Amino acid sequence: MRRLSTVPGIRPINATALVAAVGDARAFGKGRDLAAWLGLVPRQVTTCGKPRLLGIRKRGNRYLRKNLVHGARAVLPKLAERDTPIGRWLHDLLARQHKNIVVVALANKLARICWAVLSGNRGFAEEVPEIH
Repeated sequence: MRRLSTVPGIRPINATALVAAVGDARAFGKGRDLAAWLGLVPRQVTTCGKPRLLGIRKRGNRYLRKNLVHGARAVLPKLAERDTPIGRWLHDLLARQHKNIVVVALANKLARICWAVLSGNRGFAEEVPEIH
């Protein structure tokens, strides 16, 4: 739970709920599987080889999904103004999409980050070291 609290938007209520519901995150093969289990992944319809993304699935754990979306909504303005990889991604996304879509996309990303923190024995590091 302490490692999850290092992720922005994840506070003690979200962290304890995630640990209680997920348990061992290695049960999910990748972060997208956890996000899909929570219902944060958009539905896809493919015609003629061109995929279209629709709304989120809304299946899975409703309580966790709601808490992750509220956490993402609370942390969005602060993250979007930072010059970090997540901040730049959010800034670009806010220029193209409606704020509510960006909030759900951020909640999806936070769920994937939580999977990475839970499956590996390390905390969240916001700054990614550059490789030369």
